[in-house]
Amino acid sequence: MCSASKKLMMELIPLSAITLVPAITLAMAYLAWTAVTRRRHSQCYLLDYVCYKPSDDRKVTTDMAFAIAERNKHLGLPEIRYLLRLVSRAGLGEQTYVPSSVLACRENFRIHQDGLDEMDAFFNDAITGLFAKTGFGPRYVDALIVNVNFLCPEPDLASRIVHNYGMREDVMAYNVAGMGCSATLVSLDIAQNVMWARAPRPVLALVVSTEALSTGWYGGRDKSMMLGLCLFRCGGAAALLTNNPAISGRAKMKLRHIVRTNVAANDDAYSAILQREDADNLVGFSISKTLPKAAVRAFATNLKRLVPRILPVRELARLAADLLHQKLSRSERIKIDLNLKAGVDHFCLHSGGVAVIEAVKKNFGLNEVDVEPSRMTLHRWGNTSASSVWYVLSYMEAKRRLKKGDRVLMVTFGSGFKCNSCMWDVMGDLADKGAWEECIDEYPVENTVNASLDKYGWINDAEDDSTLF
Repeated sequence: MCSASKKLMMELIPLSAITLVPAITLAMAYLAWTAVTRRRHSQCYLLDYVCYKPSDDRKVTTDMAFAIAERNKHLGLPEIRYLLRLVSRAGLGEQTYVPSSVLACRENFRIHQDGLDEMDAFFNDAITGLFAKTGFGPRYVDALIVNVNFLCPEPDLASRIVHNYGMREDVMAYNVAGMGCSATLVSLDIAQNVMWARAPRPVLALVVSTEALSTGWYGGRDKSMMLGLCLFRCGGAAALLTNNPAISGRAKMKLRHIVRTNVAANDDAYSAILQREDADNLVGFSISKTLPKAAVRAFATNLKRLVPRILPVRELARLAADLLHQKLSRSERIKIDLNLKAGVDHFCLHSGGVAVIEAVKKNFGLNEVDVEPSRMTLHRWGNTSASSVWYVLSYMEAKRRLKKGDRVLMVTFGSGFKCNSCMWDVMGDLADKGAWEECIDEYPVENTVNASLDKYGWINDAEDDSTLF
């Protein structure tokens, strides 16, 4: 290379460096700003929610439940006796709701239109009420996630909502089915993933959770499939979430973590809740006696991933030291003394049934106050499937227990077997009574055993099945 070329190159190098430094600095600043902005828009806030309260003419009393069982041609006296004994111990009160088709004596016909009418009644109450309560109309919704297990029409229910409310053509609609009572947190996970994918653009997500009992009613005599009749009742909830920090001040809670667990690889867990045909070719859901054990196992598996995220460092250190001590002492059976209350202020447990609530309470060191919201929700509303946790949360709010800075652990159980959990941070003192407004002062009740069945003394001759409750 000639001397002139070398001289020219030496002159260009400083010039290039001077030009590149500001460009690199600007690029790094942009990337940092993008990362911060994206992080701010990756948060998920619960703006508000509405729990569905069906009309009073759909309440089912014990006498009405007896009349429904008595008119079923598939049931003889032994089956009716057994069914009413289950009802007496299921933990449900006298104010739960059933589909209008059941009150019209059509429960065994599975009429498709009855299912659609049941859904429309819920949509018109909960979703319309949520839009009115928050001030956001249907055209603001960017993502719609609907979870219903017993009804899968064509077009799907998400499209039915889009059509009924005239939502935008670019709304991202998801229809979740077959996920059981744990579907609400599956829907929340979908909503959060949509927000992450679209960040830093703001997203408004509508999550709809309900169940169509009129198309899932079982009228047979298989004892493992009768339990659903005693537990499941009508209900539903609609929730509005966003990642927009500009309106986060209006939010009730912020979502911190979601952990999903599926232990379906285990045979007992997989068959704990199973849709099948009985000996008379009637379709229903069988509930196994292994259900409480499956729930505890799934929750324990879920906690392995959840605990490091929610417990403070000092509690994690104590657990590690205790575990190390047991291993060094060569204990035959290692026992983990887990204190969930070190990182959780309130437990929002799915009100799936008395046995599941008791199993979780016993195995994870909870007390009666911790499970009271779930037990009272079961008594007032029954098991409303995926929407149950929203009624439990509403109970806490109606009782003015949720204060700014509190941490709420929401836990759901569902067929599969699945346990999904999430942690919420309360962003302000909450006091909305919602669907509990007319009855919250009556709760908690001391005894959830159905005393109204005392008049049917002969039911005590039924086969005992205490393992289910």
